[in-house]
Amino acid sequence: MTQKILLDHHDNGVIVITFNRPETRNALDTEAMRAFGEIVTELHADPVVRVVILTGAGDTAFCAGADLVEMTQRPSADEGLAMITLMGDALLALERLPVPVIGAINGYALGGGGEISMACDLRVVDANVRLGFVQAKRGLIPGWGGGQRLLRLVGYTRAMELLLTAKQLNADELESWGMINRIAPAGRALPAALEFAGEIAKLDPAVIRAMKAMLQAGLVQPYDAALMTERALFPALWAGEARIKSTQSFADKSDSKRKQESTAS
Repeated sequence: MTQKILLDHHDNGVIVITFNRPETRNALDTEAMRAFGEIVTELHADPVVRVVILTGAGDTAFCAGADLVEMTQRPSADEGLAMITLMGDALLALERLPVPVIGAINGYALGGGGEISMACDLRVVDANVRLGFVQAKRGLIPGWGGGQRLLRLVGYTRAMELLLTAKQLNADELESWGMINRIAPAGRALPAALEFAGEIAKLDPAVIRAMKAMLQAGLVQPYDAALMTERALFPALWAGEARIKSTQSFADKSDSKRKQESTAS
């Protein structure tokens, strides 16, 4: 049986998770949701990972959310709660990974797919992207945490508009609303995301993790507490090898420049 979630390790510490159900626009059934959650949980314990990329198989869709064919077989409120708890917990674990998560979004990211994109720290889309929260058209609200993440990203008024109109945003609209970081040519979101991740992966691993911890603190902690978190993260980096080497390199270059100027005069 074809794996519904693929995991690819790159030598530079970049991990790619792929929703692999292109025949359904990468919609997730219960099996796929469970596999995704298990992979994310395992990544929390991986000391080598520096960046995680989330993408969908093929060029036309990132993820169409939950598999509606399967969901029609689970009509009760309890079954609905079980489904959103399974995927909601998985996305909360994704959001809380200690390293940046990049969404590489080709084509459609609708409903739950839009919710998944909101759980990423960074988003790279292709020119054909259509990202939208279409739950209202199906008599629903977001259930995987996407409503709260959208609110924090775009603000109350815009979040309300997107949720009530089920508007599908294109690349230019997503960029103008500050919802994405980069636009790639059609079908090229993953290569662009890999390039982006490669830039990040060159940084000291401790800096990458501390940077995310610092900004996440600002989202979930009161202001004063977040300031203290930022302060607490700084000293270990100050005493770290990366900072010491960088400062010494700067000092050596400055000393060399001063000697050259002294000789020239």
